[in-house]
Amino acid sequence: MSRVQKGMVAGFAATVAVSLIEAVNLFAGPWVEPFPLFLAALIGQPDNLMLGWGLHLVAGTVVLGGLFGLLYQRLPGATPESRGIIFAVGAWSALMVAVFLFGSYRTFSGTGGFGLVGWMLVSHAVFGIVLGNVHARLLGREKRAMRSLAGTMPAH
Repeated sequence: MSRVQKGMVAGFAATVAVSLIEAVNLFAGPWVEPFPLFLAALIGQPDNLMLGWGLHLVAGTVVLGGLFGLLYQRLPGATPESRGIIFAVGAWSALMVAVFLFGSYRTFSGTGGFGLVGWMLVSHAVFGIVLGNVHARLLGREKRAMRSLAGTMPAH
């Protein structure tokens, strides 16, 4: 499996984890504006929840997951989870800069605001933890498979 494929598998798992959190927010609350509605509003379809969920899935799996797979070895961090958090918070920062520079002034009004920004930061951190953990498990599985093919034992 290539680095991008591993990243996309990890991105899908992380997107599912964050989607579960978003579903609780959406159906039990909503305490803050759900991220899928935020994404739909960014492209001019503020009431299209299904479009928002689709964008959420594609962005988390293909864009962020694939990019994480490519950048994993170059990211700072002592553990895979810390690398995932650093990557995800960096993606959140890029999103916030883009929204504040190019978005509408109404983006964070209504049910949005500081609560939405904080919620997105926390959900991106959860995304990063799951992303790093699943990616590390995929790397470990590949290393074990290569070791068994070579017929060698670990040195320690």
